Parts: sequence; C-alpha cells; structure tokens
Amino acid sequence: MGWKTIVSAIISLILIGFLIIYWFSPFGTIDFGIASSRNANFSLNNSLNNSMQFYDNLRYSKANISYSISDCPIGKKDEMKTAFDIIKNYTILDFYSVNENGEISVTCNDRNKVEGGLFIAGEGGPTNITQSENFNVIFSGTILLIKESDCERPNIALHELLHALGFNHSGNKNNIMYPVSKCSQIISQDILDTINSLYSIPSLPDLLLENVSATMSGRYLDLNLTLRNAGLKDAPGGTIEVYADEKNIHKIDFEPLLLGHGRMIRINNIFVLQKSINELRFFINTNFEELEKENNEAILKYNT
Repeated sequence: MGWKTIVSAIISLILIGFLIIYWFSPFGTIDFGIASSRNANFSLNNSLNNSMQFYDNLRYSKANISYSISDCPIGKKDEMKTAFDIIKNYTILDFYSVNENGEISVTCNDRNKVEGGLFIAGEGGPTNITQSENFNVIFSGTILLIKESDCERPNIALHELLHALGFNHSGNKNNIMYPVSKCSQIISQDILDTINSLYSIPSLPDLLLENVSATMSGRYLDLNLTLRNAGLKDAPGGTIEVYADEKNIHKIDFEPLLLGHGRMIRINNIFVLQKSINELRFFINTNFEELEKENNEAILKYNT
C-alpha cells in the first residue's frame, strides 16, 4: 500500500470524524423544564353564586336534554311533562322525550317514604358526573316521584327536576328548592340566571396541553406531554405539531378524545438538525371548532 493511499485513508477518517462530531454534537443534555398551555381567554361568569349547585358549574353537555318516563301513572307523568315545559319556557334549555335511557330518567313510587320525621315527596339528582377544566358535566340524572303535587303548579316535579339539573336545596322558605314544599314557592331568578349563563356556552370540545417537558441529548429530543379534553363534547382526532425555533420537527397524530379524558404521550429520540434550540413550541392542530383555541399552544424556552 502506497503512502498516498495511507494519507488519503487518514484524511478520510479525519473527515468522517469531523462529520460525526458535527452531526451529533453537542454531546451534553439540555432540560427544557415543564410548561402547560397558554392561558385561555375563555372564562365563566364568576359573579354567579354557584353554591346553589351541588358542584360549581354543573351542567349537561348540551342544552337539548333527553328524558324518559317509566312506571308512572298518568297524573304524575303529566306533572313531570309540565315541569319540563315550565323550565323550557323560562330558560334556554330544551327537553325531548325518548322511550328509554333518557339523560334524565323519571320513575314513580306509590309507597310513602319518611325521612327525618317528614314525608318525602320525591328524590332527584345527577347520577353520573365527569369533571373537566371549567365544568362538572352531568351525563345522567334521575327523578323519583313519590307524591303528586297538591298545587296548581307541579312544584314537586319542578323541585326534583332542578335537583336533576344540579341544584341543591335552598334555605329560603319561599324558594321552590326549600326542602319542605309549599304551593306559594317560586323558582327564584338566580336559578334561572344560572341555567341561562351555564348553557349559553356552546357544547364544544376544548383540547389543551399539560405537563409538557422536553430533554435534548446531543441532537436527540425526548418529549413528554399530556393531551386533555376539558370541554363539553368529545373531540375528534388531530395532530400535535412540534416546532424548534419555528421549524417543524415532528408531528404526533392523536385519536378522538372523550370529554374529561386525557392521554399521556411520550416520544423518544427525535433527531433534530439544529445544533442548538432556544425555544420549543407545541401546537394542537385541529379542523374543528373548540371552546377556546388560545390554549392549544405550549412553549418551552431554554435559558442559558
């Protein structure tokens, strides 16, 4: 082997070495820390007294709520239907009847029930609640009518319906939500205002990012994040786009996400061309309407 060949081989090895150093340096580890989505502009009317509800901001997913009535005599059935119509006329809610498995399920019982020395006229309330970012979402509620109302208006059915809509008892004897029923009691305006305020917010998903963190070892990037649906409706699938100093370096496809549910995502060894990164931006890219789009982004900055 001639000396020219040996020199060429050495030079080639040196060049390869420099190339390896160029492509895989820096060799240290950079921790970008933890971030969450940007603060959303979306907010509820906090001036409302939500203590009147079992939980704050308690509502069904949508303003159009189904109900089913079973095992009820005609009198109680008619009272219940009238109660639905009254709430419908006073608020932006709408109710529609289904044969079975309504979001509000109404049954009847002719047997007297005594509790605390008082005859119980009925029972009602949410039975399945999921907590999201801004709401406690009711998936189902039940009403048990025991006694027919002696009033011109179906106060007992109204009382139990408001329980099923998430409203607690009131200490005001003139309020229809007072534990002991009287014909003179009324539906207070603050209840109607709370219903109209809560259900004025459309039934939409709201995707956001939580606990976003990133670590860079050399030119390889490891990502950890949680995607959550904090809205009022199931979210279709979409894409999370990752940018390094405004250059798109990775895309993460995600499947549909139920409301109130989250999904942890971990991606390892993403090769990045840039030798250094000052900022990582994560963006949820969807083609459907959400309650808030401003919280679809999270940013991590590396401060040297």
